[in-house]
Amino acid sequence: MSFDKIFELLATPVFSIQEKAVTVGDILLLPLILLISYLALKTLIKVIVKRMTSKGLTPDVVHLVSRITYILGIVVMLVMTLELINIPITAFAFLSGAVAIGVGFGAQNIINNFISGWILMWERPIKIGDFLEVDGVKGNVEAINTRSTRIRRTDGVHLLIPNSKLLENTVINWTLIDNKARTTVSVGVAYGSPCRKVATLIEQAVSEQDAVLNSPSPVVIFNDFGDNALAFVAYFWMEANMEGQIRQVSSEIRYRIDELFAENDIVIAFPQRDLHLDGELTIKRGKNKA
Repeated sequence: MSFDKIFELLATPVFSIQEKAVTVGDILLLPLILLISYLALKTLIKVIVKRMTSKGLTPDVVHLVSRITYILGIVVMLVMTLELINIPITAFAFLSGAVAIGVGFGAQNIINNFISGWILMWERPIKIGDFLEVDGVKGNVEAINTRSTRIRRTDGVHLLIPNSKLLENTVINWTLIDNKARTTVSVGVAYGSPCRKVATLIEQAVSEQDAVLNSPSPVVIFNDFGDNALAFVAYFWMEANMEGQIRQVSSEIRYRIDELFAENDIVIAFPQRDLHLDGELTIKRGKNKA
């Protein structure tokens, strides 16, 4: 087949839109243009993300910029592709209106989550790396997508939570402003123990941990005269990105408290009951019958 016939075949009109013919060549060229444009857009986003990361910007800012660039790039890519194959954008005005009405009635939840995702990325009440508690579930935010947010639970399981739920319900963000968290360690000692010395030893055990902050300083409270023990509570602040770090530090404090109490002959109390009987108690032993 000669080149003239090939060009003639490619120039053959297939259909027309608003008096502008769409040829076979336009139809064959469309996927090639879209593929090249998409690859160029992905490369551009990678370069932008790499440069922003090298400048030390936070992951949530990098994620927001990459998302905006992706959406704008898709729009520009579609407009330029239509212009290259001589299809006017106004031809899709009626179609886009019909699609918008259909989507509005049939995909309200999807639109709600989509808009909520952009609100989360723009206002940043929740950021990538934050430690959240949602409906009793705790975990770190790994990604904020346009429809859902991916959270890695403390046991390693991933959760996909709809973005609208994060805006419409109460969410505890442990790291919204900073990573500081206050926690407690409780211990009960036997009655008769030197209370002042007990408080000093507990404070020593807490202060020896590197993760515990000096400001605000740890505080030990003589909390109560319990049924079986003298109850003490240590309050302290620490830097923690997740609950597991708090548990680890609390465990080390309890180990140290046990060592210090053992060195100073202080007994950690345990539940016990004293039984008092009024009157006489007679114990009879019966004889075994043959």
